[in-house]
Amino acid sequence: MLTKFMLRSQSLPFTIFSPARFFTKPLLIKPLTLAPLSTTTAAAATLTTAFDKAFPYGPSLRKGHKPSHQSQAFIEHELQEEHCEEDSLIDEESFTRVFDIAALRVPSENCFALESRLRGHLLNWPRIRNIARVPGDEVEDEFKNFLKDQSNYNSDDDSESLVSLNRRIYGKADGDGEPLSPVLYRDKLAKTFNSKGFVKFRNLAKLSRPKKGKKREEERDKRVKKGFGRNELALVEVVDEREGDGEDLSGLLGDEFKGRKWRGSTRLLLLDERYASKGLDELPEAIKTVFKEDVRQNGPSTFELVRCKLTLFYNYWQMNEILEVLLPKDMIVPSAFETVGHIAHLNLKDEHLPFKKLIAKVVLDKNKPKIQTVVNKIGAIDNDYRTMQLEVIAGNRSLVTTVVENGLRFHVDLATVFWNSRLATERQRLLNCFTSKDVICDVFAGVGPIAISAAKKVKHVYANDLNPYAVEFLERNCVLNKLERKIEVFNMDGRRFIEAIFASEKAQSITQVVMNLPNDATEFLDAFRGIFRKKTKDRDFSLPKIHVYGFSKAQDPEFDFHERIRIALSEVAFEVEVRRVHLVAPGKWMLCASFILPESVAFAKPMSHVQVNWV
Repeated sequence: MLTKFMLRSQSLPFTIFSPARFFTKPLLIKPLTLAPLSTTTAAAATLTTAFDKAFPYGPSLRKGHKPSHQSQAFIEHELQEEHCEEDSLIDEESFTRVFDIAALRVPSENCFALESRLRGHLLNWPRIRNIARVPGDEVEDEFKNFLKDQSNYNSDDDSESLVSLNRRIYGKADGDGEPLSPVLYRDKLAKTFNSKGFVKFRNLAKLSRPKKGKKREEERDKRVKKGFGRNELALVEVVDEREGDGEDLSGLLGDEFKGRKWRGSTRLLLLDERYASKGLDELPEAIKTVFKEDVRQNGPSTFELVRCKLTLFYNYWQMNEILEVLLPKDMIVPSAFETVGHIAHLNLKDEHLPFKKLIAKVVLDKNKPKIQTVVNKIGAIDNDYRTMQLEVIAGNRSLVTTVVENGLRFHVDLATVFWNSRLATERQRLLNCFTSKDVICDVFAGVGPIAISAAKKVKHVYANDLNPYAVEFLERNCVLNKLERKIEVFNMDGRRFIEAIFASEKAQSITQVVMNLPNDATEFLDAFRGIFRKKTKDRDFSLPKIHVYGFSKAQDPEFDFHERIRIALSEVAFEVEVRRVHLVAPGKWMLCASFILPESVAFAKPMSHVQVNWV
């Protein structure tokens, strides 16, 4: 499975923050930041008109502006430190960008209909909702009728509404025909205690129980008051016309709308960035029509055109966007990595190695909580057990993980066994070739991704591997998935296993053989010569189908692999189906060949008894 550097798409509600809460910590990119890195970062932080032309639409780290000034003295002091912790590799606040936008402030009940109607004129940025909530602006439905009607406003009506509202909240006029508030009703029930206990105790318990989600809302409000949450992608601030540089923005809609505001629950419809500094006359006709219709229906408009600041934090930006800023300008940004459970497996090039901890930190940040460890391969696979030499460069040190594939769980230790998540699709294709009548022989089973998955479907599985650690995990995974009764496990050399299993009485039942060891599998094919020579040919006897994997760097990889198989079996006249699995390196393909074991090979005499005539 190939995992790209992409942030999971999310839709989080917006919150409002106060300008006074902006960050004061200066920009700092430390550690493995040699001179080129800090120079690149500083250059990326300089926003010019040229960048705006290069990125005409959508959010970018090279657009917008930063919320605070950086202290050069502080940066120089920090860069003089000899040691730095992993958490301080990146100053996340330096990736905060503020964008000036415009928004329509509308009654909450109208926002969804207007969103559909004006979708082409809304912001429509990735992972940003077009509707933003305005905290502290919510009004309970039962209290809405006490708000004054702007179209028929007079001071007497307003006073009566306030008196009635106070009665509802504080119970100052219990008996005026209006229902008591839940708090007062609970207090009244509590006073009816007698020898039998509380009257209507269930109602009392129900009233005492807090509403669902109330605690979560309170925590969110606390985060807003403190500033921003580290898990937030973005925040929206409505610019207060009464503060700032003194510019009067309250008349953006013209004199007929000036100073009139909706009293009640509202939402912000974020408009396209092109309308950030435009007045009502410069907006599209669709938006003007919405305002005109609202005036006709409600008299004084319940809509507002407001200026906003949209702040995008470090968590918003995707992995490749962060790395493009941090890495030197001409360096290729790592584009993909393999995921094995909680481990991200990188294959960094030599040019990336000076920045490996920085790259790993970004990978870890952008894939939490799924990814907890980042490793890099530091050597080629050159041992009999096909294990990789890995270096942990971020996160926890554990290389033991659990992988879920085809609905099954596999325990894997990358330090001692081999696992390749990118072959999941190929393994599934192979499993589709099996039926409930098959008996499978997996010569190089590893920890069991094919053997155990096949055991759910086929009659029986014989699984073997030379690596004792892999065999230990194979047995553990059989028990973990409750398939130990359908799998027999062996710890033998591949050639010896083929000879032993087909020399036993089990041989006649085997219908398919899997040889997934691409580097060396073809070298074991000669073990099939003469495996049935001591058995009598039976009319009902069926020869097994073999699936063998291999690599090829030839110009015609299918032909090259086909020829190697024929040479290994010393047989030419049989049909082989060869297909490409995936490109493992430039010019190097992994292939899978499937064929029925030729009868002439299965019943052949051993090679030592065969006279070879060289031409």
